[in-house]
Amino acid sequence: MHNFALAGAAGYIAERHMRAIRETGNRIVSATDVFDVMGRMDSYFPEADFFANPDDFEEDLSSRKGTDLSIDYVSVCTPNHLHARYVLMALYNDAFAICEKPLVIFPEEIEALELAEQQTGKKVFNILQLRLHPAIVALREKIRQGDPHNVYDIDLTYITSRGKWYFQSWKGDWNKSGSLATNIGIHFFDMLTWIFGSVRQNTVHVYEAHKAAGFLELDHARVRWYLSLDYDDVPQAARERGLRTYRSITVDGKEIEFSGGFTDLHTEAYNHILEWNGFGISDAKSCILLTHDIRNAQPIGLTGDYHPFLKGRFI
Repeated sequence: MHNFALAGAAGYIAERHMRAIRETGNRIVSATDVFDVMGRMDSYFPEADFFANPDDFEEDLSSRKGTDLSIDYVSVCTPNHLHARYVLMALYNDAFAICEKPLVIFPEEIEALELAEQQTGKKVFNILQLRLHPAIVALREKIRQGDPHNVYDIDLTYITSRGKWYFQSWKGDWNKSGSLATNIGIHFFDMLTWIFGSVRQNTVHVYEAHKAAGFLELDHARVRWYLSLDYDDVPQAARERGLRTYRSITVDGKEIEFSGGFTDLHTEAYNHILEWNGFGISDAKSCILLTHDIRNAQPIGLTGDYHPFLKGRFI
């Protein structure tokens, strides 16, 4: 049984980590969050120490070193801009780190984590659960077994409507969330580059606070992508069904269905990590650099091969 600490314990995604830690036969002994209403802990690890002050949490990690309750892993579920801080905290307190996406926001943070790994001998793991989804794994295998010279045409559309609260929270602050490409799109950019290869060309057509679109040329794919937080972008047919989210990925005009099968992916990710088969910094790095380039690119407008959703919305 490994001892875990959990940073960002009150966040939405933290419960999936709690469940994964429990289901893999391990335990949380220390947790922190600035939000201190933590009733959910009672369903998982009621005996865990809890700290509303991050400095007290770090002191707890340090004081445990060399004892029977020393921390083996720190799971990081904080807002994006705090990921690097808690990952480094873990490594320099003799623990491995398991971090939610995005691993970090800025390229220089990647360099800091790489240096810390070298100095401490500990490792950073990133939760890239879409790489474990059966439908995505099957698609990757199909592509790898196909014509190695083929280049596929892909349309990625992801609309996840958000209310006014979003832009008043840390998610609406580009320096804290990394904006749309990093906070929302990185899941899909990682999936697509994992399947279709590295980026050869990156063009941004539109980049605003609530929607963005562009074109990626990968080794084996041409990708038109569209990300939006705007409910008005949800297709009418979906809205009539009461849906506020719309997700579509087509490969050569054929829809890829992977809406189900997400329930156990965090537990699956933890199993891989504990078996030393998890995804590390090198796996996450290319998409950190890609999303950094996307949000810093100069949008060119509706020129070239742009996503069809832009028609009627920007013309």
